[in-house]
Amino acid sequence: MPPPRTPALKQTAGAPKTKEEVLAQRRLDSRAEDSRLIKAALAGDQASFRSLMKKYHDQVHSLLYRMVHDKDEVEDLTQEAFIKAFQSLRHFNEEFAFSTWLYKIATNNCIDYIRKKKLATFSIDKPIESKDGEYSFEIPDTTYQPDTELIAGQRSRVLEEAIQSLPEKYRIVILMRHTEDKDYQEIADELKLPLGTVKAHIFRARELLYKKLKRKIHQY
Repeated sequence: MPPPRTPALKQTAGAPKTKEEVLAQRRLDSRAEDSRLIKAALAGDQASFRSLMKKYHDQVHSLLYRMVHDKDEVEDLTQEAFIKAFQSLRHFNEEFAFSTWLYKIATNNCIDYIRKKKLATFSIDKPIESKDGEYSFEIPDTTYQPDTELIAGQRSRVLEEAIQSLPEKYRIVILMRHTEDKDYQEIADELKLPLGTVKAHIFRARELLYKKLKRKIHQY
């Protein structure tokens, strides 16, 4: 007589996972990594925040390029998004994904830029798709107030003082970029500096400006 058939074993914990399970685990691992980096950054470890920047730079850049089709402007806006995220990091709620919070900062900052430049680039009412889903935008209140011009003038003076207080190598590139409206390559050519150095100087200059202006600007 043939031996009795052995019942098929049920899938064990070590069995291959489905694609959905793998993706879910990757998201959990990514959020755990973000949480560790955020805690370290808040404790003063700048390398941890640079790791967050490296992890999400290309995604933010790609997201913003769909809104503003200008390579240099998108790089500026990407840098600004990370600086603003760093300045607000203590307010981040870990119940949400860091990427979602970061994209919200980036897109809202970009909309503010678009309104100021009056660029015809995309429909504000239409969400933009990214690898993490769709994102809609919070539109800043632009209602005119009687003292708007006075406040703008006060802020402008504070900004000018902050720029003038920067170390010379940072002050020069910021003025060339934002006052003379030169692109990165033009600045690099005029100053005879590598393009990467120019970008690094501009990023550092903005970072210093945000630190200098963080308290002052809220007084107006």
